[in-house]
Amino acid sequence: MYSWKVRIVLAGTLAAAGCLNFGASAADNSLQAVFTKMDQAAPKFKGLTADIKYVSHEAVIDEDDRNSGTITVRMPKPHDLHILIDFKSPAKSVEISGTTVRMFLPNANEIQVYNVGKGHKSEFEQFARLPFGSTSKELQESYTVALGGPETIDGKATTRIDLTPKSHDMAMQFPKIELWISDDLGISLQQKLYQQGKNYSVATYSNVQLKSNLPEAAVKLNAPGAKTTYVSR
Repeated sequence: MYSWKVRIVLAGTLAAAGCLNFGASAADNSLQAVFTKMDQAAPKFKGLTADIKYVSHEAVIDEDDRNSGTITVRMPKPHDLHILIDFKSPAKSVEISGTTVRMFLPNANEIQVYNVGKGHKSEFEQFARLPFGSTSKELQESYTVALGGPETIDGKATTRIDLTPKSHDMAMQFPKIELWISDDLGISLQQKLYQQGKNYSVATYSNVQLKSNLPEAAVKLNAPGAKTTYVSR
């Protein structure tokens, strides 16, 4: 469903869902606590800036592709998500607006444009919003969740939750997703996407700063004079 280039974007833009049996056990109570934090954070989330580290593991050759940079997220209203990721080496910038992905490759001075939502609009939007501003109700519509437990990410206290997509198409691409939800912020500080063939990718956020009034320009590519290529899906 998604090309490898789009998966680079999705790895930096990955929360939880599932069937809860309230009060059934301590584990269920802990999981509900995570959902409560996310539901408290969701209506207040308008945007953020952060540093991002990205690792893509290719199992066949047992090799990691690493990159780092910054991510800016702007969501002025629900379901209106805009993301800009600037990677350092190799240099590339990725803009997500709705279901349109624009990737700037500075070495080629080219912007590649993908419409990744064709036929999967609601699914893509939900997937892209996983770590940012999703409510537990929205998440439970698309994923089954299991509690992973407390872990520390970049010195910050988090709780890991494990997701299994309910969509057959999504499960074929990403049979499992792990998210580390900040105990303080109620949003994800790390996501791990498991892919077919034991491949996986991990995106980790640090220096997270919540922003309520980011301008539209903060999530737009700045590449004057670049050639634009429309890539069919």
